[in-house]
Amino acid sequence: MNRLADETSPYLRQHRDNPVDWYPWGPEAFAAARERDVPVLLSVGYSACHWCHVMAHECFEDDEVAARMNELFVNVKVDREERPDVDQLYMDAVQAMTGRGGWPMTVFTTPDAKPFYGGTYFPRDTFLALMESVDDVYRNKPDDVATNTAALVEAIDTTAGLTPSDEIPTVEQLNTSVQTLARAFDPEWGGFGSPPKFPSTFNIELILRAYMTSGADAAKRIVETTLDAMASGGLYDHIGGGFARYSTDREWMVPHFEKMLPDQALLAQTYLHGLVVMRRPEWRQVVQETIEYVLRELRHDDGGFLSAQDADSPGPDGVPVEGLFHTWTTEEVRAALARVKPEIVAETLEWWSINDEGDLDGDGAGRNIPNRAHHRGELVRTRELEATRRLLFDAREQRPKPATDDKVLLEWNALFLSSLSQAGAVFAHRPWLDAAIANAEFLIDNMRGANGRWYRSWQADGVPPARHDALAADHAALVDAFTRLAEATGEARWIHEARATADTMLDWFFDPVEGGLFTTAEDGEHLIVRQKDLSDTATPSANSLGALALYRLASLTGEMRYRNQADRILQLLAARLEGRVGLHSNALLATDIARRGATEVVIVGDDDHDMSEFVRVAHSIWRPDVVLAWGEPYDSPLWEGRTPGHAYVCRDHVCAAPVTTKEDFIEALTGMRPATPSD
Repeated sequence: MNRLADETSPYLRQHRDNPVDWYPWGPEAFAAARERDVPVLLSVGYSACHWCHVMAHECFEDDEVAARMNELFVNVKVDREERPDVDQLYMDAVQAMTGRGGWPMTVFTTPDAKPFYGGTYFPRDTFLALMESVDDVYRNKPDDVATNTAALVEAIDTTAGLTPSDEIPTVEQLNTSVQTLARAFDPEWGGFGSPPKFPSTFNIELILRAYMTSGADAAKRIVETTLDAMASGGLYDHIGGGFARYSTDREWMVPHFEKMLPDQALLAQTYLHGLVVMRRPEWRQVVQETIEYVLRELRHDDGGFLSAQDADSPGPDGVPVEGLFHTWTTEEVRAALARVKPEIVAETLEWWSINDEGDLDGDGAGRNIPNRAHHRGELVRTRELEATRRLLFDAREQRPKPATDDKVLLEWNALFLSSLSQAGAVFAHRPWLDAAIANAEFLIDNMRGANGRWYRSWQADGVPPARHDALAADHAALVDAFTRLAEATGEARWIHEARATADTMLDWFFDPVEGGLFTTAEDGEHLIVRQKDLSDTATPSANSLGALALYRLASLTGEMRYRNQADRILQLLAARLEGRVGLHSNALLATDIARRGATEVVIVGDDDHDMSEFVRVAHSIWRPDVVLAWGEPYDSPLWEGRTPGHAYVCRDHVCAAPVTTKEDFIEALTGMRPATPSD
């Protein structure tokens, strides 16, 4: 075993038996490189990454490759999910060098951690030749190395020195971004751009916001086409629920099969919002099955949510095969449905397009990904089909399962906590709300230190279990999650937790000079540069989600510091909008709230006034600019001078006349009076 045996990350522990003399990220590795005067070979990946496993098998498990690695370099392995600050720093360098990025990421640095060459996946022979070339350059061309490091450090340090705009993004910039996304839309299969296709939930949410404002058919078509296509293709697990990370093709048919917690969080939220706005019952099923997948497969007994399930699972010979767990032959289906009427078996095969030829190119084994691609949007199953789905699920459970990455990440848990709270409120489903409360309590009990500061990662077997200082993204997601949980449950304690976390975020991460949130805390580890996380990618940037969460919390608490700092974050982001459409869609969602203003809803009950029907209405009418205060009062102007038995609808803390009937409340909230039987 090497040094990774003592790490808590499942990804790092996967490499503990490699012949490579791995170090975890830390000062010990760079001290060894300085002592030996050799470069550092930095390898970054994550446990659910298929190509990370491929390179590990071809290179890091190979004695010849490992021996050369150990001779020429100090080798450092990083889990990008534990250390996204390190990952982003060197990914920016790789993209500056090659114009592309991805994982596994391979970077060569000087002993003081400055990058001078890098790339992504390298096959065995290419990697061996590359190591010889890098060694030669490092030893014989120091001026070239110095030139490269200077240029790359400058390239990756651009966010820290970004000068803010004089104002937050304008309405014109919002509209231009929506129009540009519409031009990138795939009118046949949905989504944006060419394969590989990612769900791009922030883009969909921005178009949904445009539809809510304008009612335009074009915006509605973009949302419906994309959500229907994603949920109908192989990207979605039709047997067990949940989404794979991305699709390799235009039709959302063939995914990379890893299933990751943040994707479930963001997609469940987007389908939930689409359901409330467009009233599509198929999307209700998608939300339910996605959430139940997480609660079934990724929930720790103590309430935390685990990170991911792998794309690969063991084949008959024990060798991992991507997608094997999720795909079917017709014989496997018939065996699982052996006691089902033949006509129902035939209907099942047809429903999910499972045939003898199979649909995996080059597979040769007749394996199929269950899908509804040829009947897009038709997802609601008959009673008979639901029964066969359960039988297929039970049969699939007997297969060797993909490995689960069992670390608990603060940011990802907070993203799912936010979605779970919203869904539990909209569906009025108490078990989901109980799971949300249990998750929030787990995070507080296990991932917050005695000094009130948060940790990013927790793993049950670790000593200690909680490690790595939380980053700005962790805090931003947690502020949003606690606020959403307060709105869902009416419990004041969650507003108190949101405020405490927001204060920590602003005290330790906010840039008082240029605005915006640094990725790392002021007292955190000093990397070669101190970046700001500004781009919305598979997850929201720390700054966009921080701004959104601060605006909503300011509306609920009346704390102007939160709004002022949210404005300064968006002013910084406004300086980067031009030419980066699609990388700031979540920031534009925050901008929409800032420009539109918040609608504050206060529902006041007591022992003599049951206001549960009012709360139910408020939860069922989702609007992005609405915040809700109900249940236990807390310190806020919204609660001052309120009368039990009344509901208040306010605009930027200026309230209309209170209402006492559900009909009047619906009219005050939506501008439309509900129809009565006499109408």
